[in-house]
Amino acid sequence: MADPKPSFVRGQINDVVEACQKGWTVMRHRGPSQLQFWFIALLIGIAAGLAAAGFRISIEWLQGVLYDAKDVRSLQEFVTDLEWYFILLIPVAGGLITGVVLHLFTPDGRARSVAEVIEGAAMHNGRVEKRAGLASAFASMITLSSGGSTGREGPVVHLAGVISSWVSGLIKADGITGRDLLGCAVAAAVSASFNAPIAGALFALEVVLRHFAVHAFAPIVIASAAGTIISRLTFGDVTEFMLPVESALGFYRELPAFLMLGLLCGLAAVVMMRAIFWADTIGTKFQAATGMPRWLRPAMAGLLLGGLAIWFPHIIGVGYGTTSAALTGELFLYEAVIFTVLKVIAVAITMAGRMGGGVFSPSLMVGALTGLSFGLIATGVFPDVSGSETLYALAGMGAVAAAVLGAPISTTLIVFELTGDWQTGLAVMVAVSLSSALSSKLVDRSFFLTQLERRGVHLAAGPQAYLLSMFRVNNVMRGPDHPQAADDDLVWQVIEEGVFIGPNATLEDAMPIFEDTNRAFLPVVTLGAEGEPPTILGALFQVDALKQYNRALAATAAEEHS
Repeated sequence: MADPKPSFVRGQINDVVEACQKGWTVMRHRGPSQLQFWFIALLIGIAAGLAAAGFRISIEWLQGVLYDAKDVRSLQEFVTDLEWYFILLIPVAGGLITGVVLHLFTPDGRARSVAEVIEGAAMHNGRVEKRAGLASAFASMITLSSGGSTGREGPVVHLAGVISSWVSGLIKADGITGRDLLGCAVAAAVSASFNAPIAGALFALEVVLRHFAVHAFAPIVIASAAGTIISRLTFGDVTEFMLPVESALGFYRELPAFLMLGLLCGLAAVVMMRAIFWADTIGTKFQAATGMPRWLRPAMAGLLLGGLAIWFPHIIGVGYGTTSAALTGELFLYEAVIFTVLKVIAVAITMAGRMGGGVFSPSLMVGALTGLSFGLIATGVFPDVSGSETLYALAGMGAVAAAVLGAPISTTLIVFELTGDWQTGLAVMVAVSLSSALSSKLVDRSFFLTQLERRGVHLAAGPQAYLLSMFRVNNVMRGPDHPQAADDDLVWQVIEEGVFIGPNATLEDAMPIFEDTNRAFLPVVTLGAEGEPPTILGALFQVDALKQYNRALAATAAEEHS
């Protein structure tokens, strides 16, 4: 009689293998509700936090080398000690390196940032470009170290997206899991960059995922906490900005002033965003008119920045030193106004030059300077009614940043966590709410969504506007062998009327044709050479297109409310 033990052992092994396979499937498709997924979120949070900390350390080290600065927060003080030709040539050299890197490793010569992460979450199952993302992070590090006037949060967010995309590919995650992993990485990166765990988690939900689904909340918070721990172990548990004294707010008396400040900051944010887009358009036209190679464009921008920095070194780098001076009231009114204008010009040059970097830190600086300018005037005109001018600087900082990011909730919290001042919440919230409401009417909700809109990616209006562009005609059409394929004679009749569509078109292209022609189907063809008839590949039925669209809408709604 055969010994039953081997078969029993084999059966146990098979049961274990089957359980592991089921667990792997669950982790891929329903990961956010599983302990294993939270462990992955923790690991991603640690990795993204380390990447953010390493990025910051690299910038500060290279800035110290290039500008011989002992304290990069006071960079402008060391810049003024350099010879003018060093101030001019360092941004040019940095721009040249940036241009070559982006030319070699990206298809379009653009540095990736937050806009591409938002697009990846919405349209690419939570994935971003890895090769271009790594090149963009390196290029942005060179830019910020050599005098570029942008911020570090944009490259860090995309770098975190590269990490999550690699993990998503490794575990073959589906769209929901991939987006949640992306949210985890972004939250950790923002938290590590600003020592702001609450704002980091909400930034990922509000800006990148653009929903507050309960299933995503726990892993994103875990990752955000991990990123914050990395930041505090590396840089200490300190706030980014230190306020001189606790501000007092006579809320009822000063409320009208903060309402006015919110509107002013909304306008300032719109001016800053439109200046960037206008400069980008001018730069593109100049490049086309002169035949300048795209790798030289960042160097030309560096030349303009270097020339400006000879007289105004405050524009160099992230600008936290000037922002701190505004928040502590160390600037005069004319300095605050001049620095505001110069910073907007410098940011527009840097971004239009395709040098890389983000807009969050510049918006903090512009907001603090705008708020300080308003506060100095308000407290000068109404000294018996107004409080401290630094309170207006704090509220202005949040108001401009919220309008630029299109993220009033997370930006308000970032301001609180950056400064450690939770007693002025009412002033900041009032200014943020009005600035966000005004700016969203004048641009496509935020800087990032307007960027995408300019490239033909319509995310600002919500899923109903962009889902159709995600489906190609050849994946929805009925082929000739389909049981309910279109009649051949009718297909040729429609083609002869000039109504047809290509297989690589999207449903976004097809739906206007359906509406204009009132056809039940569109022939899908590839055009032959001149004089040759087209090749019929099948037919796209309107009912199939609508079914596909409805299924996509239902899946999106289910994810956002799960």
